[in-house]
Amino acid sequence: MFNLGLDILGLARFQFAMTTVFHFFFVPLSIGLAFVVAVMETMYAIKGDEDYKKMAQFWGKIFLYSFAVGVVTGIIQEFQFGMNWSEYSRFMGDIFGAPLAIEALAAFFLESTFIGMWMFTWDRFNKWVHTLFIWLVMFGSSLSALWILAANSFMQNPLGYIINQKTGHVQMTSFGQVVGNPQLWNEFPHVIFGAFVTASFVIAGCCAWRLLKKDHVSFYRKSMNVALVIGLIFSLGSIASGDFQTRYLINNQPMKFAAMEGLYKDSTNKGEWSAVSTFNTKQHKSTWSIDVPYVLNLLSYHKTTGTVKGMNTINKELHAKYDKKFGSDMNYYVPTNTLFWSFRIMAGAGALFALLAIVGLIMNRKKSQAIMKQRWFLYIMGLCLWLPFVVNTAGWFVTEFGRYPWIVYGLLTIADAVSPNVSVASLLTSNIVYFLMFAGMGLVMVVLSHRALKAGPDVDNTDGYATSDTELDPYSKGAFNHD
Repeated sequence: MFNLGLDILGLARFQFAMTTVFHFFFVPLSIGLAFVVAVMETMYAIKGDEDYKKMAQFWGKIFLYSFAVGVVTGIIQEFQFGMNWSEYSRFMGDIFGAPLAIEALAAFFLESTFIGMWMFTWDRFNKWVHTLFIWLVMFGSSLSALWILAANSFMQNPLGYIINQKTGHVQMTSFGQVVGNPQLWNEFPHVIFGAFVTASFVIAGCCAWRLLKKDHVSFYRKSMNVALVIGLIFSLGSIASGDFQTRYLINNQPMKFAAMEGLYKDSTNKGEWSAVSTFNTKQHKSTWSIDVPYVLNLLSYHKTTGTVKGMNTINKELHAKYDKKFGSDMNYYVPTNTLFWSFRIMAGAGALFALLAIVGLIMNRKKSQAIMKQRWFLYIMGLCLWLPFVVNTAGWFVTEFGRYPWIVYGLLTIADAVSPNVSVASLLTSNIVYFLMFAGMGLVMVVLSHRALKAGPDVDNTDGYATSDTELDPYSKGAFNHD
């Protein structure tokens, strides 16, 4: 047998990262689309404007595609705990099992039940009852995220437990502390707001590409307006919730925060913030940076004074705290380049989304045709369709890589959590199979979504989605002559 330089731990980590990243492409999108569609249908119920009904039905198709793919990738992700991380499952089962059981039995049951009722009952209930169905779907999706994040928050900040002295595993002592974890309530708003932003800019980006084709202009302009209003509100909300979450990390996970800011040495009282930096991770130092004074203190403490511990100081503190239990050869440094740049991608994108929403809403005013004449802006908006997925992945990198070397912070290391009896061959095979399957599902969703967008909102291709196919948009291709 030849050696490919592969090991069980590395392949298991890669597989979980791959399945989570693929899954997290679709979860924020489906949660956000449920919300945007619910807003559109609510506007139809309030105003009686058929355009909003058509919008809810049309974008509801894209929501259903993302929901279906998200469910499949989520099921495969859960396989990981038994396949590759059995030691983690044994250690965390008492804590991890409760939120996941509630998520499956309550939240997922709620959303899956009412998504069916919403799909097939457009003409069987009055508009307010039918609108309630999509809001219950959205509530169920958000509740599902809450329970998953409750389990993840325990891994980030363990509370409400004891260690069973016979088994060495954690046991829950307070369900209230688990669900009341400050990590959860700093993380959950940021994730949900990010989901709403994701859906908003996916819709706005799709509209931009169709407007470049001058296709169903009035429909896509109106859809873009709704999406951009929601995108602006929750871009600002995401920035604010991200600030709360980041400031919480200063004391709760100082190594993660220091890496996000690229600090190997303790900061000075001037609080220099590194806008751009390069690092020598082997020697644990910054080699070059562009620093802006006082900004780090403003971001960290909302004042111009103060200091932040660097990774070198924190590493010494962690060795002093954990060497007795885990040994002195532990490496507590996290992947600095990954966290530093991922954090800047998130922060920069949040500001960019808010700016694009403001400019887009100004250009797309009801009596203005500016957005149809400024094709450069439509191209930018169309390309930004993909940006939320990059930002969500960057956020996941910060959350999970920043916990290294722990899988449960301070209690269980990643190396101790992997399954003992898996082989390199089985992991390599399953990695290839999963990657091809995920890529295939993602491609199918993109193709189906593109077909729906190309067909337009007047096509009746699903029972319950009938719309007029004789109504001609006065600004459609061939009729639009404002350029």
